[in-house]
Amino acid sequence: MQGLLLSANAAEAYRQFIQEIQQTSLPEFIAVITGVVSVWLSKIENSWLYPIGIVSTVLYIFLSVEGHLFGEASVNVYYTVMSVYGWVLWTRKDQKQNLVLGVSFSDRKEWRGQLAFFAVFYFALYGALVFLKANFASGAIPCADAFASATAYTGMWLMARKKVESWYWWIATDIASVPLYFVKGYVFTSVYYFVLLGIAITGLMAWKKKANEYSITGNHA
Repeated sequence: MQGLLLSANAAEAYRQFIQEIQQTSLPEFIAVITGVVSVWLSKIENSWLYPIGIVSTVLYIFLSVEGHLFGEASVNVYYTVMSVYGWVLWTRKDQKQNLVLGVSFSDRKEWRGQLAFFAVFYFALYGALVFLKANFASGAIPCADAFASATAYTGMWLMARKKVESWYWWIATDIASVPLYFVKGYVFTSVYYFVLLGIAITGLMAWKKKANEYSITGNHA
């Protein structure tokens, strides 16, 4: 009997999941596809990740506001600005037309800076979201939204500087965002973050290899 109930519950959950996917709006669909392409390009260290990523981030600004995910909306505004900054850094060349910026590991001082950067944004966003929840947006989820947003802020900053550790922050963002968007009804975006989690794990391994090669040879992979 219990087995039949579990099977029925699983079937119902699957039915609801497919229904939610089918109801995905065109802007969300485009945002997801361009977002996946952008993250894949970052894994292979291709600077086109930034202009393609801007399409995704601009669309997600509107989607996040619509879903009362104001922390995530702020992240995507930040993504858009940082995409311009990162594009400049990633395409900068020296007099010999070699790329100036290579993939590298963070030292202890940089790690402390990352943790401080995350903490400042987390508590600032958490406070703002608590205020919004109490006064304007009852659907806000301060703890989870602030965490997903602050880790993303940190990851984007480090990605622009080609730091291996950016992937650790992206992994944390993806883990937090899967359930966050699911409970808000953005099922396709929830699946999107699950896909990004897989890319982030492989991206971390790829960038570790690049950083080790760069530290030995001094040449960009």
